[in-house]
Amino acid sequence: MSSITLYSLDGCPFCQKVHDALDDADIEYETEWVEALHSERNEVKRVSGQRGVPVLVNEDSGVTMAESDKIVEYVGQSLV
Repeated sequence: MSSITLYSLDGCPFCQKVHDALDDADIEYETEWVEALHSERNEVKRVSGQRGVPVLVNEDSGVTMAESDKIVEYVGQSLV
């Protein structure tokens, strides 16, 4: 089981950007698909303190982050 989880919404271009970066870097990760309604994203709020996606959680390093550009930068610098 991967220690990296990506909370994502189907059809979200910002989420797709992060999926692409993880795939391009050949990094294993699990995807947790979230509900379209913000009010239904309790799991995302529990792990990140907010309901927006994408959110990446790296259990090995204790990193939880949102914002696709920040996540893509983190993937490029820290996970490869």
